[in-house]
Amino acid sequence: MAVTEKDGGQPREHGAAIERAGEQGLLFGEDLAAHPENVGYRGPTACAAAGITYRQLDYWARTGLVEPSVRAAHGSGSQRLYSFRDILVLKVVKRLLDTGISLQQIRAAVDHLRDRGTGDLAGLTLMSDGVSVYECTSPTEVVDLLAGGLRGELGDQRASADGTGGQDELARRRAKRIG
Repeated sequence: MAVTEKDGGQPREHGAAIERAGEQGLLFGEDLAAHPENVGYRGPTACAAAGITYRQLDYWARTGLVEPSVRAAHGSGSQRLYSFRDILVLKVVKRLLDTGISLQQIRAAVDHLRDRGTGDLAGLTLMSDGVSVYECTSPTEVVDLLAGGLRGELGDQRASADGTGGQDELARRRAKRIG
């Protein structure tokens, strides 16, 4: 459920939404760019959407991995508000954890992206082979975020004359790290 600071942090009533639905629709009835910082989702809603526990959410916010962009907690009793983009980033972190990437490695990848000036993590294409985290910069090029931004190319899967048996660059790097 979305919450706005304008309404005191209280959930909007269903009746008010129905009244406003006569406009072009709630998505088009307001200029969303004019109010990006006052609409957000409370912690339990963000947790449910991202598939994480509240303990994870709290830890990630306190350590700066994924901080709420709508409203941070200010003392006891205040609630963080997360934007839709924040929830997407939470979901990306959760999926990377599910692939076997450690939280420390995820933090290093996120820090590398932030150092490079990539502020919108939700707009990136990230992938993992269970060993590293890669940013896809094109259909054939990836950046290894845990190897200091090392760039590589994805090859095709056909047999190759170089003796790699058609392995692409990621498969060769993974085999080298594991073996």
